Amino acid sequence: MRHPRIALAGMAAVAALALTACGGGGGSGEPSDTIRIGIKFDQPGLGFKSGDTYTGFDVDVAKYVANELGFPEDKIEWVSTPSANRETALQNNQVDMIFATYSITDTRKQSVAFAGPYFVAGQDLLVPMDSDIAGPEDLNGKTLCSVTGSTSAQKVKDTYAASVNLQELPGYAECVTAMEGGAIDAVTTDDIILAGLAAQPAYQGKFKVVGAPFSEERYGVGLNKDSDRCEAINTAIGKMISSGEWEKALTKNTEGTGYTPSDLNPPAQDPCA
Repeated sequence: MRHPRIALAGMAAVAALALTACGGGGGSGEPSDTIRIGIKFDQPGLGFKSGDTYTGFDVDVAKYVANELGFPEDKIEWVSTPSANRETALQNNQVDMIFATYSITDTRKQSVAFAGPYFVAGQDLLVPMDSDIAGPEDLNGKTLCSVTGSTSAQKVKDTYAASVNLQELPGYAECVTAMEGGAIDAVTTDDIILAGLAAQPAYQGKFKVVGAPFSEERYGVGLNKDSDRCEAINTAIGKMISSGEWEKALTKNTEGTGYTPSDLNPPAQDPCA
């Protein structure tokens, strides 16, 4: 009869080998055969889920980067990461990286890491095609819509147009619908989000992005602080830009809106900390 300790040791070794063969993780518990990517599921033109299909600029950049890291599209697990849940999802290793209009800020860097940026957005306005609104200063006496809890509309009122009328609705799609019906004059948030909304088939040709951004939002790839993928992600983003695939993805997701990204695009990537 074999000694129990020897048998147990053998079983442990077999289990370890089996775990390795199944793709059991790196330092942060990541599986090696799939990658979990956090995106928005409800942001047309950036991160949007329809049935089993995922579309948008964030999705296209994420697919390109994942493929460069060795994970083709069929090895990606898409995870919904609303704005309020992004840091928690990374800290708890619920996702391996996040592409979700995730602005790089010093405050966020205290709890998570970033690769990128892969895009520089700016707060802007979406208006009807025949509107003469050319910037936030033109909104005095007008009705401006943003989502409930957002600070973007209040920023316009505080800084540019004291007599603007603010309207809050649950989502940007509701704002655009209200503008289509003539109830509001403009919608405000990041320019690429507005362009993604305007590019939807139901809205094409009806709205335009003003093209006068008045803030700077550097979209990065959110990572757990223990991740070792920053350098590889930055290399992949740089390759996507230089190959022309970045521009193709941006054009595809904003076509028909008159949107032109700011001169800060395409951005150079920050050094990894």
